[in-house]
Amino acid sequence: MRIATWNINSVRLRLPSVLEFLDKYQPDVLCLQETKTQDQFFPNEAFAAHGYAHMHIAGMKSYNGVAIISRIPLGAREVRHWCQKEDCRHIVATTEDGIEIHCLYIPAGGDIPDPAVNDKFAHKLQFLDELTAWWPAERSSARPMILVGDLNIAPLEHDVWSHKALLKIVSHTPIEVEKLTAMQNSIGWVDAVRHFVPADQKLYTWWSYRNLDWKISDRGRRLDHIWVTPPLADRLIGAQVAKETREWLQPSDHVPVMVDL
Repeated sequence: MRIATWNINSVRLRLPSVLEFLDKYQPDVLCLQETKTQDQFFPNEAFAAHGYAHMHIAGMKSYNGVAIISRIPLGAREVRHWCQKEDCRHIVATTEDGIEIHCLYIPAGGDIPDPAVNDKFAHKLQFLDELTAWWPAERSSARPMILVGDLNIAPLEHDVWSHKALLKIVSHTPIEVEKLTAMQNSIGWVDAVRHFVPADQKLYTWWSYRNLDWKISDRGRRLDHIWVTPPLADRLIGAQVAKETREWLQPSDHVPVMVDL
C-alpha cells in the first residue's frame, strides 16, 4: 500500500497537478490538507474518473479543509473537532484491512511565538495538547494506524535549513517541538520517513513562496509528516518526497510525501 499526503493549498485551483501526481506515483490513498472548498464543490467526479472513487472529506469555504481520497474501499469514517472549533482539520477513515488513517492539519500558529499575545499560537499549542491527551485515552498503540498531514512543525535540527536561525520562528520553536514530540511519544508513533532518512540528513517538504530562488537557496522546512503505530513499523518498505512538484505550474508551497507498506 502506498499512502501519500499533500498540503495542496486549494484542491480546485491545483486539481490538474493532483491528477498528474496520481498518474505518476499511483498512491493507493492520498490525503490532502488545505483543500479550501466546501464539500459540495469538492471535485469528486474528477477523482472518481481517475480510479479514486472512495472519499472522506471535510471542507469549508476559503480556509483549511482535509480529504482522504482512495482507490481502495474505506469503511468507518469520522470527523474530529478540537479546541471547540469546527474548522475542518482532522478526519479519520479505516481501510478494509483495518488500518485507521488520520488526515491532520495542525494550525500554523501565526508569526509571533508567544501565546500571551498571539491567539493563533495559543490555538496551536492547545490543539497539540488536546491531541496528545486524546491518543492514549481513545486509541491504543497496538491499533494499526497511520497519521499523515501538515503538522506545521519541523521538529528536528535538520528538518530546517538553519536550526539556529529558526529557533525563534514559528514551526521550529522549542515549545512546539516539545509538544509535537510529546504527541508522538503518547502512543509510540514512528516517524515513517525518518525511518529511512537518518536524522542527520536534511529533509524538507515546504519552501516559502517568498523565496523566488527556492531551489538554489533551498531554505526549506519539513512540515509534512507520516507517522505509523508500532504494528505497522515493520511493514514500512520505502519513503519518497516528490520535490519536483514544487516546480510545476502554480505549485503549492508544500510537496507530497509518500510511504510504502
